[in-house]
Amino acid sequence: MAPGHGRRVASRGGHMMAWNKESGVGRRSIRAILVGAILVALAWAPVAQAADPIKIGFGMALTGALAGNGKAALMAMQMWAEDQNKKGGLLGRPVELVYYDDQTKPAVVPGIYTKLLDVDKVNFIVSGYGSNVIAPLMPIAMERNLVLMGLFGMANNEKTNYKSYFQIMPSGPQPALGWSQGFFEVASKQSPKPQTIALVGADAEYPHNALAGAREHVKNYGLKIVYDGKYPPSTVDYTPIVRAIKATNPDLVYVASYPPDTAGIIQAVHEVGLPAKMFGGGMVGLQFAALQTKLGSKLNGVVNYEFYVPEPTLKFAGINEFLARYQAQAEKAGVDPLGHYIPPFAYAYVQVLGLAVEATKSLDQRKVAEYIQTHEFETIVGKVKFAPNGEWSKSRVLMVQFQNVQGNDIAQFKKPGTRVLLYPEDWKSGTLIYPYSKAQK
Repeated sequence: MAPGHGRRVASRGGHMMAWNKESGVGRRSIRAILVGAILVALAWAPVAQAADPIKIGFGMALTGALAGNGKAALMAMQMWAEDQNKKGGLLGRPVELVYYDDQTKPAVVPGIYTKLLDVDKVNFIVSGYGSNVIAPLMPIAMERNLVLMGLFGMANNEKTNYKSYFQIMPSGPQPALGWSQGFFEVASKQSPKPQTIALVGADAEYPHNALAGAREHVKNYGLKIVYDGKYPPSTVDYTPIVRAIKATNPDLVYVASYPPDTAGIIQAVHEVGLPAKMFGGGMVGLQFAALQTKLGSKLNGVVNYEFYVPEPTLKFAGINEFLARYQAQAEKAGVDPLGHYIPPFAYAYVQVLGLAVEATKSLDQRKVAEYIQTHEFETIVGKVKFAPNGEWSKSRVLMVQFQNVQGNDIAQFKKPGTRVLLYPEDWKSGTLIYPYSKAQK
């Protein structure tokens, strides 16, 4: 299947001059003009060569199921390229992003990257969004010994342990454990201490990984599992699932779900009622404005993972300026209007690559990879340092609780106070409302 369209070429200045051999100019003058032109061309050749762009190539979901996320990521990456080019590019050369639509189809990924490398001759590659499109890219990067920056992959390097792979999602060196660590840490500090837990998730890759990590935490924290279930991704009615969970009367309910089921489960919880003390954990979708505004006050009390929230304790250099620019463009571009989840990290993963190129003053894959392996980076999402397996050296998955949500106005989610930061302790911005039912009043 041929790669999709969507290539972006950086604009570069230049002039073209023509002359007419019938203009009556003498042979001597013509020779002089030709010699002069050759000398000028030779003199400018190094400058022209130096101005050749540094190309970064990738596939991105611009259509298909993950197009919303892919378009938001692309916009953030374009913002980084614009910022970098305003500062003179990389190594004095402009940055050019070369990209194609991967249509949210892993099967087209090998063809896209083969074309990027063999036809477009890109200098570096980065991944598209998500584990499913990173997986088929790993063998290509490994075969050619390329640096590979990954965008939100879950444990893609667990088996291969490729030394030149670096993943920007802050789930830590053991992603499945780091993903839910905060949920169990917060729960363990409550009084009375919770004793039982229900685990539930879709029968798909992400929930499998997230729930496997949660089960390890269950053992470590001495909890008893009273419900451990999965449901088909095609499920529409979640009421029977919530009723079954309610019947076991768990203290904690940990859910690993995708956006459609996240919305369905929360709706069902409000229909059926759930006397759990803590509810949430690994629900994908609550990070986006679409679900936040759809569910509104029904979110109150839910404890869930995040990567960035606009709380006063979470300040990184450049993040506010980035979000202001992103949000000003988002509505017109038809992407998530908040931009708290994927866009800052999409900016940061190319930012890390750029910082490594500048520091090494090189395009050599090995040198750049070694620099990324051994250094910490200041980015718009804070300090980033990678473990030997290419994941963050320390998990920074946040755990927040929705509080004070009123109605469906999006503006409230742009301000502090609706997603109170509970974990890590160093960035805590508020206190858990416990139990869950108390937060809903």
